Amino acid sequence: MGKADTASGGTNTHALPAALAGDIRAIVTRFKRRLREQGTVGDFTPSQVAVLLRLERDGPSTVSSLARAEGMRPQSMGTTIAPLEAAGLVAGAPDPNDGRQTLLSLTDACRTYLRENRAARQDWLCRTIQAKLTADEQQHLAGALRLLERIAAD
Repeated sequence: MGKADTASGGTNTHALPAALAGDIRAIVTRFKRRLREQGTVGDFTPSQVAVLLRLERDGPSTVSSLARAEGMRPQSMGTTIAPLEAAGLVAGAPDPNDGRQTLLSLTDACRTYLRENRAARQDWLCRTIQAKLTADEQQHLAGALRLLERIAAD
């Protein structure tokens, strides 16, 4: 069990929330690692993954805009993008508003790759929940998720 299990009997009103915060952070970290293991992440760096997800979420963008959004220098972003272009995951096209600029966007192959990775993670998680949790525990998990959603809400 986590630190929160032992902190609930104390007199310090901050002990339980602090223990819960530590437990949640540790569990989320392990959970993210397990989910990453279920997809085919390939040899992408965290920066490359961030670029792919940003292009998916925000649409086509220039190298300069991506660099600003990710807090990088444009030269560093160019180095990050080059292998993605070489792998056929990102393609550039002239910006219709400024022909001097190139707009980068995801290729259809990249969209398929992302969709298949998400499906593999979803399938693993569904099978794991079914295999490891009773129906009653699944209901408890649903309640806990509503609480986590409240914590994470803006």
